[in-house]
Amino acid sequence: MTVLVLALTAGAVIGLALGALGGGGSVLAVPALIYLLGFTPAAAATASLIIVTATSATALYTHTCDGKVAWRTGALFAAAGIVPAFLAGAVAGRLPEAVLTAAFALIAALAAVRMLRPSTSEPPDRIRPGRAAGAGAGLGAVTGFLGVGGGFLAVPALVSVLGLTMRRAVGTSLLVITVNSLAALAARTGTSSGLHWEIIGPFTGAAILGAWDGKRLATKISGTTLQKIFAGVLLAVAAFMLIDVIA
Repeated sequence: MTVLVLALTAGAVIGLALGALGGGGSVLAVPALIYLLGFTPAAAATASLIIVTATSATALYTHTCDGKVAWRTGALFAAAGIVPAFLAGAVAGRLPEAVLTAAFALIAALAAVRMLRPSTSEPPDRIRPGRAAGAGAGLGAVTGFLGVGGGFLAVPALVSVLGLTMRRAVGTSLLVITVNSLAALAARTGTSSGLHWEIIGPFTGAAILGAWDGKRLATKISGTTLQKIFAGVLLAVAAFMLIDVIA
């Protein structure tokens, strides 16, 4: 019963972040699965992709209903990340757990710093296809390697590289996250050992419900306040994971 409560609580928090911010919350899925629910780092990355895919697709639907998704732009950006996400997902399953944990902690810290810094992204004078493809590929690699959605990287990239407004970037990032997560999952097919579906199911369900609430929460609390809260949590998680690796 305790494990079920932990899964439901963690899922709800992650869903809130995805629904409200378009990213950031998925970074919490892996440490929650490892330290609260007993998954190995490799299994946690795979389970996180399942959770992130389902939750992002749900949040994407809510933003689509409001007309906040740039489908063509998002599809092109996501397409650049499919192959890197697939390849990185295949490689990640062969690395030592300590390497995955340390790499994840560094990415979590980067996400926290990115959320704490004021956004300085400006729409570009013109879109450069090479730069856009590079940004999409890099995001796909991060998703496949660590099992995170990468919304904290996708949103500023969509604004500064592809010229989307912040509101449309948040919605469009969910399309990118969903596509990249599916590609990474495809690379991990057959590596389902260590997955506990009795935990993943409730976790995913709570995250999906949280995504709906997150979108409503975003209308009541400023995005800056939400980002600071989640950034603080991420910094604490990153520090804990690094200490665990060193110890």
